[in-house]
Amino acid sequence: MPLITLVVVLIVVGVLLWLVNTYIPMDRKIKSILNAVVVIGVVLWLLKVFGLLDSFTNIHIGKL
Repeated sequence: MPLITLVVVLIVVGVLLWLVNTYIPMDRKIKSILNAVVVIGVVLWLLKVFGLLDSFTNIHIGKL
């Protein structure tokens, strides 16, 4: 994935999150949960884009 695409996606997600936080009236707790979900989703997506998440799929816990 090109770096420009990565930066554009991050900017779009940030602007959308800012718009939701600014213009949609919500309780503070709901906003913080929404922000946490979006940040965790973006971090997981970035790990997958850079290939760091694929290495965790080979980890097995217990006997299979």
